[in-house]
This record gives sequence, structure tokens and C-alpha cells, in this order.
Amino acid sequence: MTRTLFIGLDGATFTVLDEMVRDQPGVGVTMPFLKHFMETGVRSPLRSTPNPLTPPAWVSIMTGRTPGNHGVFDFIRAEEQGEEVYFTLYDARDIQTETVWSMASRQNRTVVALNFPITAPPRPIAGSLVPGFVPWKHLRRNVTPPELFNRLKNIPQFDPKELAWDFEREKQALEFMSEDETEEWVRYHLPREEQWFRIAQTLLQEDRPDLMAVMFDGVDKIQHQAWRFLDPKLLSENPSAWERRMCNLCLEYFRQLDGYIRALVTLAGPDVQVFMASDHGFTQTIEVVRINTFLHEKGYLTWKASERSEAAKRREASNFADVDWEKTLAYCRTPSSNGITIRVAHQPGEPGIAPDEYDRFRDRLIQDLESLRDEATGERIIQQILKREDCFPGTCMKDAPDLTLVLRDYGFVSIRNLQPVVVPREVPAGTHHPDGIFLANGPGIQRGLQVERRNIVDVAATWLYSLGLPIPEDLEGQVPESFFTPEYLQAHPIRRGPPTQGASDRPDAIPEMCDRDKELILAQLQMLGYME
Repeated sequence: MTRTLFIGLDGATFTVLDEMVRDQPGVGVTMPFLKHFMETGVRSPLRSTPNPLTPPAWVSIMTGRTPGNHGVFDFIRAEEQGEEVYFTLYDARDIQTETVWSMASRQNRTVVALNFPITAPPRPIAGSLVPGFVPWKHLRRNVTPPELFNRLKNIPQFDPKELAWDFEREKQALEFMSEDETEEWVRYHLPREEQWFRIAQTLLQEDRPDLMAVMFDGVDKIQHQAWRFLDPKLLSENPSAWERRMCNLCLEYFRQLDGYIRALVTLAGPDVQVFMASDHGFTQTIEVVRINTFLHEKGYLTWKASERSEAAKRREASNFADVDWEKTLAYCRTPSSNGITIRVAHQPGEPGIAPDEYDRFRDRLIQDLESLRDEATGERIIQQILKREDCFPGTCMKDAPDLTLVLRDYGFVSIRNLQPVVVPREVPAGTHHPDGIFLANGPGIQRGLQVERRNIVDVAATWLYSLGLPIPEDLEGQVPESFFTPEYLQAHPIRRGPPTQGASDRPDAIPEMCDRDKELILAQLQMLGYME
């Protein structure tokens, strides 16, 4: 019998949700069930990973460990080979710590996990797993148990092409889109959520797992593309007909989502503790910061001389084709990392700085980054510069960027070789904010409280506690005691247990995606602003 239900809302933020539960003139309450859930339960801001990005953040939720220990820092891993930088997508084999799915399974709890990123290829669990962030034609061989896909096919109106990202269709956003195309793109994501809801509904009803967890990612996708229609500060006083349609389309999505949440909570039953969380929040970004251009101006990155031919322009579009690797000492690999890699010469003759120069070189680099300021106001463009030992301590720290940048508007950097360094955006865009949401309701949960901000690694500890399991001694998160009533805590004392087990090895039995499919995923990331 299900005892814990988790509903993940990718990118959900109180900025938007508070509007959706407010009685707005002419609109009413867009999400009435969520309104009741929040008013009769507990809410808290949830601080994301130091770089509030989907893969490291969701893996922290799934493991209760920070990126410095679980080893996932971005959508893609980058590796220098000679004069090239090669990119490989992170997958479940890159997670260096045990997941909650595994912790629960080996302690006789059944699990259903749906649409979480970095869960393919799947490791066996006591239950069912359907990964997110894979092309639809790879779903069959990436679900567990293997016979699950045939069960999914029996769900009315099941369509794997709607379930997973249709990269072929979405890559059109790489081009300029008209208003109609933008509207169609946002509308396209509504049926995806319905597919995930139907699967969650079916498996919850038929399997009654101890832990039922499903993630809806349309929140993030829509906010990236339509933030100006959701942030109350950006809504036009005199909207055009198209702007009104876009606003209504966004409201339609959140009404639909509210219905899915209501149905799942109702189906789970009154005895189930229900938690919701997001991997990060959202806000607006109003400027583009071309960080590699700045590093070039300061002498850290060197571009090769360009003959300005068409071939040269095509090379520039690849971001690193024109980097002079013999002379480049620091650069940013991806926009989504917001990180700077310092090149260290570990062997004689290699390009880069000597290891004993690292601290002095990094301090000088930090000072130069701090000098990037708004010419009109004198305000720093980069509000924080985080050293990797401070924000990513752990066994995997060596794989983290040397420096992680937090821009003043929380935007993603640009790595393009373009001038000027800082340029305003034509229209505000949606970007990630470090504070997401954490909600709880059900038996033993406090009623009508807003409590202190929690950390993203606390989510896993909360699931384990709700399942009646001990909290492993090496878990970095803590049970948020303020979520629970004193009576519940007294009747169910928090227990510590043995450390987690290592990430179990899994034979590479599932074929790798072909290069074409990987290119489509990279194109999707580019469309959302994570790649250029």
C-alpha cells in the first residue's frame, strides 16, 4: 500500500504558483487543489545545488548527496583531446552514489519512478522505472523491468512519441519562430504531461508501490519559453490578441497540471504523505554575458586569427573550433555550467599553468571577473564567484568547474565569440533561480505553515523517513522536522542507519544512442539555452 507520494515539478517557483492559487479578477483560481494543498500543509523554499541546473539538482534529490559526491554537474561532460573539446551526455552510469530507488528497494520497499532525468540506462529496482530525457524510440530498452513497456502500451491513448521529447519537432526552435510557431511550441507540451499522468495513474492504481514518484517537466519548459506571460511583473497592460492567447495557454497548462495533482493525491488515499518539490526556481534574465569574450579580453583565452570566410563563420558557430589551445589558460565550456575551467599542465610540455601556480592564477582570475561591472551603475555583473572546493566538496570535486559564476540576474552565460561582452536581451527570458519549492501534506504533517528554507538534499531524507526507513549516516540531507507534528515525530523517531551502498555496477547491456540521437538531444538543450 502506498505510503509516500512525490510529485516533482521541474522548475516550479512560488513566483508563479502563488499567482496560480490567487483569486485573480476575470480568471479566478487557476490551481484550486494546489491552493487547498498549500493552505492545509507545509511550504518551504528549497535551495538548489550551487549551479541550479536540472541534472545535478534532480540527482541530488534522488540521492541526498551534493554534486561533489554524486558526480553529475551538467547535462554533458566535456573532455579536451588535443585541439578539440568532446561532449558526452551524462547518464545514470555517471552517478557515483546510491539512489533512493535503490535504498528503498534493498529494504523491502517497492518503488515507481517516472520521468526523472539521468535514470537511463536503469539499474534494477523493486518496482518500475520509466526514465525521462531520452528520445522516444529508446524508451522500450530503457524501462525496468523490461516487460513494463508492454504494460504501458495497454494504457488507453499511450503514445511514446508524445511521452518523450520529440527532438525532431522541437529543434525548430533553433530557428527564428513566428508568434504562431511559438504558440504551437508551448501547446505541444501539454499532451506530454497527460501521457506521464496516465502512466502514473495506472501504476499507482495497479501496483500500489510504497514510494510513488513522478516528475512533470512542462513547468520548466513553458517557463523558459513563456516567462513573460507568467511573471506578474512582466505582463503587458495592453496585451495584443496573441499575448492574451499565450497567457491563456499558460493558464490552461497549470489548470491541467492541477487536475493531475488532484487525481494522483486522491487515488493515493488519505493515509499517504504527499510531498512536492522542484529542482530549482525561476526568474527573469535581462542580459547576455559573453564570458569567453571577456576572458579573451583579459588574456586568458586566445582565438585563432580568422580570415572571415564562410568556412570560418561556420567554425565560429561551433564555439571552440577557433580556440588557440596552446595559448588558452581558462575558458567556459557550456552555458549551463556557468563554470570556468582552468587548464593545468600536469605533464611537461602540456599547455596550461604549472600546478604550483594554480592558487595564485585563480585568485588573479577571480579579481578580473569581479572587475566586470555595469558601466552605468558600477554594479558587478557577476554577483558571486564560487571556488569548487567551497561549492562542490567531495570525492568528485576534480570533475567540477574550477569556478562557478552566479550572474546578477541568475542567467546562463554565453560562450560565443561575439562583442560586446554584455548586451541586453530584446525581451526578458526565463532562467533558473536557486530557490525552488518544497511542499508537504497528509497525516502527521503540520497544517498551514511556512517554514524555514530547506536544502535540496533534504528531499531524499524526507522520503526515507516517510517510508519508515533509517537515514543513512553518509546522507548529506536531514529530515525537516518542522514539516511534521510533534506527535508524529514522537511516535516515529528519526533513526540513523548504516551508510549507503556504492552505486552498483551494471553491465552495459543497453546499446548506446547513435550519434544522430545525441545530436538531437544537444539541439534540444541548445533550444532551452543550456547549449549554444
